[in-house]
Formats: sequence, structure tokens, C-alpha cells
Amino acid sequence: MRVAIAVVAIAVALSALVLWFHFATRPPNEAATIANFYAHRAGYDELREMLLADNDLVRVADWGVQTSDSAVSQVPPQGKFPAARYRTYMSLLTEIGAKGAFRTHEARPEIGVQVWVSGFAGDTRHVNVCWREEEPTNQVASLDEFYRTPKPRKSVYRHIEGNWYIWADW
Repeated sequence: MRVAIAVVAIAVALSALVLWFHFATRPPNEAATIANFYAHRAGYDELREMLLADNDLVRVADWGVQTSDSAVSQVPPQGKFPAARYRTYMSLLTEIGAKGAFRTHEARPEIGVQVWVSGFAGDTRHVNVCWREEEPTNQVASLDEFYRTPKPRKSVYRHIEGNWYIWADW
């Protein structure tokens, strides 16, 4: 009897683990990502303004800040990045439910807010809400349809409105 109970308990635990892994490794659906964007639009706009103003910033997340003059990330007050500014970033990212934010260092930078990430090492997948000055050429009409295409896939954008897009490499 005890062996049967132990076997059932192990089977239930393994089933729960498999279900958790299955759903945790799936990107959020397009509608949920867009709904979150509209629900937190002011936060996204504020992050965009901050990221455009912080020219030396490369990326920011709960693990710290990476700037163009630092090869490693540092959690303020370590490094030169202002601790108060870092706390403002963290507050906005928490409000949005995002993992981090970044900016590219091109003449027309792309601003990104990382809303989902899953994977390990070279097999990591991402979903970012991005702001771009120029319209990307690799757009899809539906991310949900894109997710059903065969792998390997190239990264794509899904237009939200104005200069805002969802970028996915899943």
C-alpha cells in the first residue's frame, strides 16, 4: 500500500513538473502581450524616454546595469550609474511585468522591453516590446501563427501601433 501511494505521489509530482515546464516555456500569446502593452502604455512610454536619454545605457534588469563603458553589469550604487535612476527603471519594469530593458547604439536606436524569456545558453527564446524609428522589414501579421511555423525560425516583428512592435525569436 505504501509503495502504491509513493508511486502515485511521484507520478503526480512528475506530471505537475511536465505541465509546468510545458506552459512556462511557451511564449505569451499575442493578445496577452498587446493587452499588457495597452494596460501599461504610460510605463512603456516613460521607459522609452528614459532609455533614449541614457545614451551610455546598454541594458538594465534586476541583476544590474550594463553601460557602454562597462563590460560587466553592476548593481548601483556600484559603478557610475545613478542608484535613484536604477530604482526608477526597476519600478517601471515591475509595474509592466517585464524582465529588463535595453537600447541599441545605432544612429536610430531601438528601444526594447523584455517581456518574456525562456531557455538556456544558445537556445534561449525572447519576446520584447520594442520601439523603433524605422519600420522593420521582417514583419508578420500574427505572432500566434508565426509560433506554429517550423523551426528554426528567424526573428520577426509584429506591429502594435505607431513605432511600437513586438519582437520575437521563438
